[in-house]
Amino acid sequence: MAGCQDYARGYVFEDSDGDGVMDRREKGIPGVAVSDGENIAVTDASGYYELKVRDHCVIFVIKPKGYMTPVDGNNLPQGYYIHKPDGSPASEHPGSQPTGDLPEKLNFPLLKYDDPEKFSFFAFGDSQPYSLEHLDYFHRGIVNDAKTRTEGISFGITLGDVVGDHLNLQPEYAKVMKEMGLPWYNVIGNHDRNLDSKDERFSNETFESNFGPSTFAFRYGDTHFIIIDNILRVSPEKASPYKGGFSEEQFTFLENYMELVGEDDLIIVSYHIPIAYHEKQFIDKHRRRFFDILKGHKVLGLSAHTHIQMQFAIGSEYGWEGDGPYREYNVGTTNGDWYSGKIDPKTNLPDATMRDGTPPGYAIVDVDGNNYSFRYKVAGKDEDFQMSVYGPEVVGRGQKGFPIYANFFIGAPDDTVEFRIDGGEWKKMKRTENEVDPTFANKIYEWDRTTEKFMGRRPTSVPLYSTHLWKGALDPTLPPGEHRVEIRAVDMFGNEHYGEHTYTVIE
Repeated sequence: MAGCQDYARGYVFEDSDGDGVMDRREKGIPGVAVSDGENIAVTDASGYYELKVRDHCVIFVIKPKGYMTPVDGNNLPQGYYIHKPDGSPASEHPGSQPTGDLPEKLNFPLLKYDDPEKFSFFAFGDSQPYSLEHLDYFHRGIVNDAKTRTEGISFGITLGDVVGDHLNLQPEYAKVMKEMGLPWYNVIGNHDRNLDSKDERFSNETFESNFGPSTFAFRYGDTHFIIIDNILRVSPEKASPYKGGFSEEQFTFLENYMELVGEDDLIIVSYHIPIAYHEKQFIDKHRRRFFDILKGHKVLGLSAHTHIQMQFAIGSEYGWEGDGPYREYNVGTTNGDWYSGKIDPKTNLPDATMRDGTPPGYAIVDVDGNNYSFRYKVAGKDEDFQMSVYGPEVVGRGQKGFPIYANFFIGAPDDTVEFRIDGGEWKKMKRTENEVDPTFANKIYEWDRTTEKFMGRRPTSVPLYSTHLWKGALDPTLPPGEHRVEIRAVDMFGNEHYGEHTYTVIE
């Protein structure tokens, strides 16, 4: 993308009366960064900045500690200005109208805000509705659940694929998200792009017209949040296929922004495609350059896209040379398995269990200083529902080979999962690496064995090997009668989670 020789000039100011206009009595804020997604300028002592900008970009203020950007009627942060003098190219889904020349002064209002050092935020995986019916499922199944749990939550992030190709649903999605009552940031996903665009530069036009920049940053407390588009076309002229990667402008933005980050500050990077899931899905030299820019910092990556849930601890094999692994939480999707499965007659919502056995839900990330933890909330269930347990209902006494499975939804490879029977000794379960979740597999087989018509849609996905499935063997020598199996899982943050199952031993 060619750089333009124009400059944006103006003030970042404290908008004490909240009208969005810099009045004589309102003062500029020093030390605030402004960017066009490549270049960064920092305001001087009077709050004034001059920023060299590209000819087709979104200019934004990087929210500093102690302030908040205004939000619109849908709670979308508004600290940006679309600078597209000629407007967006013609497309099935409209983008921005021509903006003409830059204004003489481009001022950014900020509202005084006391950032807590200890805070929490929501992270939603793909909502990805392809229809208003899907959006209704998302509204009633996810948003209605999450909006009752906003106490102590500061904001939310959707990690891409906010809609499914039908970009006209983006404003409808935003109206639904308004009900969360929180500032809400959005990552662009591969299904949020202008698929008819003939040029990579114009793939994000509709998304940016609805949500603002697709690559930007903000600070909350001492934590730096980077929202970044990591989808690149394989062919410059075709929107699909695509790979994970970054543009040269994005690398420059990251390099410039790292100069503003303290050595001990936590960085949370949100993007759509996992950075090290499939070797062929991400451009290796881009991943290594990305890691090289971030090394020396404590970083948490958040992704979605896969419609399963995974934890990654990435090391030097992928180019990460930091102290300790690069942690990435690949968050399960809010639409689960694309809104498939049987419709629950009580809720009129699809089951939508994901291919690895994870039910649809959302993540809550907790930050305390430069430390973090996270948890997963299954939609429509109590917060302590963190695993599904699968085992036989009846075991013949003396018959061996009956397994017990625990699918610990947020489990990581090094977590400890144990079981005991009838309050006996705890025994370790073995994490499986080449088995599917039997609960999900049975849900698919149920469609093929039924003699009645189910409401809903049969999952078209095949079960995938789960990265958070543990297995133990039941004791067939117990006396006849009912026996209780307890499961205990300890996550990477030291939190304990429990599940249970009962089975009957018969002669």
